[in-house]
Amino acid sequence: MDMNSFFNDLQGKIHNAIENSPAKDIEKNVKAMMTQGFSKLDLVTREEFDIQAQVLAKTRAKLEALEARMAELEGKTAEPTPPK
Repeated sequence: MDMNSFFNDLQGKIHNAIENSPAKDIEKNVKAMMTQGFSKLDLVTREEFDIQAQVLAKTRAKLEALEARMAELEGKTAEPTPPK
């Protein structure tokens, strides 16, 4: 028996042992429980979160521009008009 076939045989036996072990069933069960638990939570995807963060940044920029414009207009109306 050459070394290559020995390692292939050993790899096959290890693979079969892992596939048939209770650890594989435990992993499947844990994944199923976590998926079920996460589905009950009100979570958003990373993509949705990033989109909302961009919308919030744009809204903040517009708000700051409007506040500056409003302060400018209030400053103009607060200036006393010279008497005629």
